[in-house]
This record gives sequence, C-alpha cells and structure tokens, in this order.
Amino acid sequence: MSLKNRLNKNNFKRGIVFASRVGDFVENSIGKVMEDRNKLADELPEDPKDMTWYRVSLDRGLSGDGSEYYIYVKKADPDKLCVFLSGGGVAWNEYTAARPVTGGKVAAGLPNYYWNNLRPFTQIMNINVGITDIVSDKNPFKDWSFVVITYATGDFHIGNNDYPYKSEDGKDEVLHFHGYVNFLESMKVAKKLFPSPSKLLIAGNSAGAFAVPALAGEIVDDYYPNARNITVFSDSGQLLYKNWRKTAKNIWMTKESLWKPIVSDNITLDWYKALYAKYGDRFKFLYSSSTRDYLLSAYYNDIIRKKYETDSEVQDEYYHQLIQMVKELKSITPHFGIFINDWKLPFITMGGTVHTSVRELHFTAFTQNGISMANWLIDAVEGKVYDVGMDLLQEDKEKNKKGKARTRKK
Repeated sequence: MSLKNRLNKNNFKRGIVFASRVGDFVENSIGKVMEDRNKLADELPEDPKDMTWYRVSLDRGLSGDGSEYYIYVKKADPDKLCVFLSGGGVAWNEYTAARPVTGGKVAAGLPNYYWNNLRPFTQIMNINVGITDIVSDKNPFKDWSFVVITYATGDFHIGNNDYPYKSEDGKDEVLHFHGYVNFLESMKVAKKLFPSPSKLLIAGNSAGAFAVPALAGEIVDDYYPNARNITVFSDSGQLLYKNWRKTAKNIWMTKESLWKPIVSDNITLDWYKALYAKYGDRFKFLYSSSTRDYLLSAYYNDIIRKKYETDSEVQDEYYHQLIQMVKELKSITPHFGIFINDWKLPFITMGGTVHTSVRELHFTAFTQNGISMANWLIDAVEGKVYDVGMDLLQEDKEKNKKGKARTRKK
C-alpha cells in the first residue's frame, strides 16, 4: 500500500472515531439535560393525573443488556385505548447481536441494529411526539389513553431466550431476548389501568409494526375480549429474509403459535394472513410505508449483501417489494387500508424516504394527496377506511420493469 493510501486509510479511521465520539457525546448530553431539567417521566403514582405521561417499571421486565425495563402510560379517555408497540431494530444472529445502537455508531455510519437498553435519550423516541403528543391539537389521538410498550430486546417483542454471543471486542455477552415476557407484564398494567375500552387501537412502528399482527390476537383474546371497535396498524414493517422462521424458533425461542405461521420471507405478511384467517372483518386492518425507506433498505442490503448502508439500487428494490407487499395485503382483504408516502428529510433519508411516521413530527405536519397520516388514521378508527398514495406505486413503469428483474428472493 502506498504512503498516500495509508494516510487516507488512517484519516478515514480517525474520522470514524471522531464521529463516533461526537455522536456519543451528543446523546449523553441530551440525556443529561433531560435529567438535570427534570424532563424524564415520573414513576406512576397511586393517583395519576390525566393527560400526563408516566413511567411504569416492571419487576419481571428486562432489557436486552440485562438492565431495567419500563413502559410509559397516559390516562385520558378510558373508552379509547391505544396499545402501542415501539420499534427499535432487530437482531437475527450473533453478528447483529454484537452491534447494538449507540449515538456514536449512528453518527459514524457504523453497523448498529437494535437498541439493547432504555436510557434517558430513548424517552424522546417513545412519548410526546406524533401520535403520543399531548400538546398539539392537530393530534386527533391527544385525548386517548395510551400504553406504550417500549422495546430494547431486538426480537420483535416475541422472544423468550438468553442468547450468548461475543461482543465486538471478543467478550462473552448475553442478549436477553425477553420481548414476550415484557409484553405480558406490560399488558397486565394495561388491563389494570384500562379495563374496558370501547375503542382499541393496536399500533406499532418499525419493529413494533412487525409485532402488531403477531400479538394483536392475544391482546384481544386475553385482555380485551369485549372490545368491538378494533383497529390494527403497522407503520413500516417490511424486511424480507428467508430465515425468519428459524430466527423466531431457534434464536428468539418464541412460542410455536408465533413461529409456525411464518412460511415465507415476509414475516409481517405471514402474520397478517394468520390474523385475518382467525378474526376476519372483526378487525380493521391498516398498513403504511414510504416508497423507499432509507433504513429498512439498509437492513435489507445487509441481509443480502452484508453492507449496512442504503443507496438508490437497494431503495429501488425496496420499492418494488413494497408494490408486491401491498398487492398481497389487499389480497388478504380488499378492505386493508394503505397509506403510502414519498416524504424525505434533509440529511437523514440519504436519497431515500422516511422510516416510519406515526410517532414522528410529520404524523400531523406532512400530507400525501392533501391528507395527513393523522387524519387518515383517525378516519379509519372511526370506520372510514381508505387508501392514500397508491398512485406512488404506479409511477416509473420503466424502472418498475427493471426493478422486478433485479429484485430477488432470499
């Protein structure tokens, strides 16, 4: 290697180290400010106030790294309840288990696959934004009661295993895939606080979007069997992988009723097929995605090419997979409500489109065909289910033909 190449390589490494340190510093600084200014949610008191977010620590709960686990709740209208399954990445093998998210890795563009603990910074992701905003009158769910089931286990909320792996520096570690236990403990709290809502929205974003069709039936059967107005909604749950069934069964050690319906590379679609087969039109079904999700396309690129990055090629692959997924969701029931957008954020979406919207500022701020996701979602809950943005799946017919040839099954 020439001197020039060695210098460039060393400078690149120094740049990554610097970016990583800056990212960690920023995350830690934000967390410290939240603590110092008393911005963290209080623990749930005996007599909680309405329209206030509280934290509920769960004694039997456990985050992926073995640290404490807690959820967030908000009391408001007792007849309207949203059970929200949070996102936060996924770990499907030893390599991904060894690379949890840190602010530093995100800033440096290094592989980072899942959040493995809850910390002050993660509160920002979970409450007081988008559908969980309690300030803005533009949020039609402002007066709903909420149980936010947080996520720091990398297992789509369904795992029940203690998984050994070696960390990046070679140490023996354990990833606690305890998502399912956390879910069960969370639902005990939900039932105690909100015993009999008449309207029930079971929603989730990212990893939580995958979990919605897996756990919605159990939420209704075991906790809210008398609910009549039930809506299930997944925001951004598309990641094709041929080994999902093996992952769920052998790595996450989930129960048979959850891994057995997985028969293809599209785990979300398989779970929705199973859910509809059992409950039919008792539920209202909703799905949303952006056209070229910058983050899920990076995960897919990693699965296929071992490259944790997004680019125009893999974003196009995601787009054509989305076209097929929407067709298959509509084949489950033509009443499946779809919201497709092409929203972008400067410096974040990297040439692609946003990853999730339901718990983001653009839940109410952005529109597609003149309709915000917030308005589309509340309409569906009230019984008016329709599609938004389907025209985006018909554009660029030439690219569509090329993309279909390039898209591959794993």
